[in-house]
Amino acid sequence: MGGMASPAGRRSRWTTGSAHAGRVVLGIDFTSAPRPQKPITVAVGRLVAGPRGSVYHLASVRELTSLAAFEELLREPGPWLAGFDLPFGQPRSLIEHEGWPTDWREFVDFFCGQPRADLRACFQRWCDSRPAGDKFAWRQADKPAGSSPAMRWTNPPVAWMMHAAIGRMLAAGLAFPAHGVASAERRPRIALEAYPAFAARQVCRTSYKSDDAARQTPERARNRRTIVAALVAGTAGLAPRLRASDGWLRRLVADAAGDRLDAVICGLQAAHALAVPGYGLPPSLDPLEGWIASVPPPDEPRPAMLRPVRKPPPPRRPRPRATTRRRTRCARRCRGPAPRSRRIVRCSR
Repeated sequence: MGGMASPAGRRSRWTTGSAHAGRVVLGIDFTSAPRPQKPITVAVGRLVAGPRGSVYHLASVRELTSLAAFEELLREPGPWLAGFDLPFGQPRSLIEHEGWPTDWREFVDFFCGQPRADLRACFQRWCDSRPAGDKFAWRQADKPAGSSPAMRWTNPPVAWMMHAAIGRMLAAGLAFPAHGVASAERRPRIALEAYPAFAARQVCRTSYKSDDAARQTPERARNRRTIVAALVAGTAGLAPRLRASDGWLRRLVADAAGDRLDAVICGLQAAHALAVPGYGLPPSLDPLEGWIASVPPPDEPRPAMLRPVRKPPPPRRPRPRATTRRRTRCARRCRGPAPRSRRIVRCSR
């Protein structure tokens, strides 16, 4: 992208074989209440092989303004792989405490069939019974990813995102590798849980987006520019690099709400999962809770946060010593002896 400097950092240590080249990969920034002002944002791209490794070639970004349009997307023929920005499961501790089904398919049917008011009451009871600082139940992947607990029902309401989406996704016949649900289709449609903020934080720690117009600051715009530059350069801890037209890169930076950028990162996280064995799922995976794409298992080191290399300050020059001479007559031939100071000074006469 013209005028966009790439932050310094290590290139990705992963490589993607040609077996997945040409695969269609979607990234979906989901909202439980889609509307024209806040649609479900879908990045559509293709994983291609490049001279320096795999590349996620962004083709377009779609906006879905209803859940019906979301269902149509899920039914589009495969093969494709998609990263969805929403939790696919709830904490096992919460599920067992409430006596809910512990088989993931059965739990999804149960959870999505409950009124939100009943679920909210369960969440509230759990939180009320817990001490301050430990109110929520957490999945195994939540804290390594730095995500909100999956049971959170407000700010952000990720529980309602799951409630609105996961039942539709299961009913559409998608495969869920993290939950042991395979596809019988020859051209499978595969769903992975994504969390774009995890990848964004490998580049910068401060906020890069806001739905509040008053908080859509130049600093957040600079952060989006830095994140996009890292995705293009392949220095954001993900296997594929981002390739897009200058126009699309400018739109990713210009979108102050961050929905387009989040959708693209979801696609990159899903493409990253293709580059590692078993989609990068940990051996200790709990299929009831699932896992988040591109988040290392707890026994693996987290990617180091990449920071731009600052230029060292220039060396300080030593102060020159004052030149001394013997007392002599003023250089300007004026009357009288030179000043008594041993330093050369300009005649004040």
